[in-house]
Amino acid sequence: MELKRVRIKHFRNIIDTRDVDIDDSVTCVVGKNESGKTAFLQSLYRLNPARPAQFSIPENYPAWLEKKHKLQGVDLSKEKPVQADFVLTKEAFDTFEAAFGPDVLSDGGEVTFSRNYKNDVDCTFEYSEVQFVKHIREASDWATGTKTKANGLASVEDMRQYASELQADEDEAKQSTGKSVTQRLNNTVGQKSLSEAIAEWMIERLPKFMYFSEYSSLPYSVDIDRVLTADKSSLKDDELTARSLLLMAAADDDYLRNPDYERRKRELENVANVLTQDVLKYWSQNPSLRVQPDIVQETKPTPQGQTSVLKELKIRIWDDRHQLSLPFNEHSTGFQWFFSFLAAFSEFEFSEDPVIILLDEPALGLHAKAQADFLRFIDERLSPKRQVLYSTHSPFMVRPGKLEQVRLVEDKGLELGSVVTSDVTTTDPDTLFPLQGALGYDLVQNLFVAPHNLVVEGTSDYTFLRLISDYLTDLDREGLDEKWSIVPVGGIDVIPSFVALLGQHLELTVVIDGKRSGSQRLANMTKRKLLKEKRIIAVADILGQQNGDIEDLFDAADYLKLFNPSFGKKVKIADLKGDDAIVNKLARILGVHRYNHGKPADYLLRNANVLFDSVSAVTLERFEKVFVAINKTLI
Repeated sequence: MELKRVRIKHFRNIIDTRDVDIDDSVTCVVGKNESGKTAFLQSLYRLNPARPAQFSIPENYPAWLEKKHKLQGVDLSKEKPVQADFVLTKEAFDTFEAAFGPDVLSDGGEVTFSRNYKNDVDCTFEYSEVQFVKHIREASDWATGTKTKANGLASVEDMRQYASELQADEDEAKQSTGKSVTQRLNNTVGQKSLSEAIAEWMIERLPKFMYFSEYSSLPYSVDIDRVLTADKSSLKDDELTARSLLLMAAADDDYLRNPDYERRKRELENVANVLTQDVLKYWSQNPSLRVQPDIVQETKPTPQGQTSVLKELKIRIWDDRHQLSLPFNEHSTGFQWFFSFLAAFSEFEFSEDPVIILLDEPALGLHAKAQADFLRFIDERLSPKRQVLYSTHSPFMVRPGKLEQVRLVEDKGLELGSVVTSDVTTTDPDTLFPLQGALGYDLVQNLFVAPHNLVVEGTSDYTFLRLISDYLTDLDREGLDEKWSIVPVGGIDVIPSFVALLGQHLELTVVIDGKRSGSQRLANMTKRKLLKEKRIIAVADILGQQNGDIEDLFDAADYLKLFNPSFGKKVKIADLKGDDAIVNKLARILGVHRYNHGKPADYLLRNANVLFDSVSAVTLERFEKVFVAINKTLI
């Protein structure tokens, strides 16, 4: 199953997140400290936890609402702190239809799971009992004269009753038909109703959630017998991670507890080799480390005499650079976290059971470069097989090129609680800081690495040019040359200063709204040879008209497809008056001097199909002219 949407309600500082869309690969949950990121992940984790965890009203229900809701007569035990929408994968959907028949499930195989504060799991879905009965009917062989009545049956209970009647008939052919139909029903639903049988089938395939935080890090010393024999519910998070490590060492087959030294030592070395390879592949901070697990023995008296037993597993890390080994817990907190997660993930990496990974502030203790290593680990080892959700407030854990994966978390106080959104326009600056930091870092990196930089006025220009360039390229038409790095600088007034500061060191081409002659400061820069005139691309010049912004490259109908849903309006082409830029016409309709140009661009970023499914030839031709002009300036 693939997780599509999540709703968290009445859990810690969350009142109601409403539906939060989940990326099919990686979802990055961004927010400042105490915003509700951990609460969001912890509630989702309890839907079907890989490690023991339950909901508890005293511990989890919002403290400022618990007493109030009880006085209002609310049955808190029936409240559902987590609800998640899944869709069956194609393989699972095919398996379902092989068992229950075609067209039984509606909505493409979407199913909703929830868990209440009594920790009861509920499973809901749209299904057709008529289609299931039809499947049973068509898969069965009917005796002469028996199918006519069967054709009129629409429920499992009616079909089961009719099959019983046939089995009681004196005619052997009818008896055979009755037994056959009964057998088919029993094989699929047993004595349950169809909805109960489907729910049971779904629950068996509900992914488990693996939650990992700093409290899950390995201890230096592990009591082998306790960790392997105690009930999992009695173990702390760090002990459960240690258990994963021991299972990786085939402890369930008693290799680690084997009294034969050579066999035990060989198994420890095998574990060390696997973990060391992972550490070296994804830990660029020090490539000279090697894992050295060892076992401490203890002598105990027995009626047969003294005997040695294995007591503790201890983990040391050998540093070849400095020629010494240190206990695991004396290394940096970042290394301890990274190593511990490798150990914990080993329990699930090669499992066929579905698992969704939840990481609470991963790599927080890591250097920026090591955080990039961990993002690479997510891309290469985790997300190809598992969906991943991780929370962060570090700009180095946000991918500037994948902002569609970001969900922002902000605590709005007692009335609204913690909210989760993908809309950056409704979020406070502190919450946005990691995104701004990530974009700023990416901008600086590209400026001084990319040889060809395309300077544009704002982020909306960036979005329009990048998305439509990619679309034209997919159509085998001319888009932006891949050599270009697009740099939004924050308005035409900033461009001259930007060019003056960096133009002598970088190859720059500038795209501006209006006509080239309309920017006196840029004209002066060309005279001073700080910028070549041919490297100023003016939208109005391309359009061959007096005025023109980047938005005027769109056919008016195309731009309204982005503008109207962004602002909740129903503006028609006939409403546009004047011969100036379309953004000015729309501003007059709104009754404002200037509206937020970024909102239509953001809408396109998240709903590109709305435009591209019916984009006009005019829009594509205009943008293509701009891309041709820009590409001609490449040196």
